[in-house]
Amino acid sequence: MAGQSKTKSPKLSWQGEVLSVQPRIRLLRSFDQRSHSYLGYALLLRGIIGDEECDFSIGIGKAVQSKHQFQVGDLVKGLAASVMDSRMEPVDFYKASGLKILKRKGVQNNVPPPWQGLPPDLETYRDRGHRRLDARTYSSKCISCIWGCKMPVEIIIDNWNPEKKKYRFETFCYGPKSCSFYRAGAVRTVPGRQGTKWREEDWIDEDAISHRGPDD
Repeated sequence: MAGQSKTKSPKLSWQGEVLSVQPRIRLLRSFDQRSHSYLGYALLLRGIIGDEECDFSIGIGKAVQSKHQFQVGDLVKGLAASVMDSRMEPVDFYKASGLKILKRKGVQNNVPPPWQGLPPDLETYRDRGHRRLDARTYSSKCISCIWGCKMPVEIIIDNWNPEKKKYRFETFCYGPKSCSFYRAGAVRTVPGRQGTKWREEDWIDEDAISHRGPDD
């Protein structure tokens, strides 16, 4: 819903049912190097924002999630502004304020996968590490799972010319290795100088989660 670049806009009122709570993480790539920025959490909701009835996403900080403990099924309202640069955010709106839970999630009989309880703190995600997740599998199976994550990716093509960048989105899984829904998808490539490309091979994912057991 948000455009690629916007001038400062007034906040819109919104209300909706929480469909998912996932980590809100930005990924910076430079050929074979990568680093993460842990921004907070992304709420996907179904409801009304402004005068539009739709599914929409709201970005919140870690302190806000710690205070309200949002999870799937909660009915929530608040205010939020459109993101300034949609290439750098996995959500449509952010700078949420006036948050209020209208109805707390009741007892659920969800048997994972997907995992739909309270998400852990951001440090837990960082410590667990992730592996690539097929985008179609993410959309069809993992959109409501606390271990799924859609990251905006900023790619520096040439370190000698850092203004030359590309942007895209990538999906990842922080969940148990044994998850029956998991599909890795194709190996990802990262563009570099003079048309070179680097392949992020399977061993990188395996190394990132090697400290975890199959059900952890």
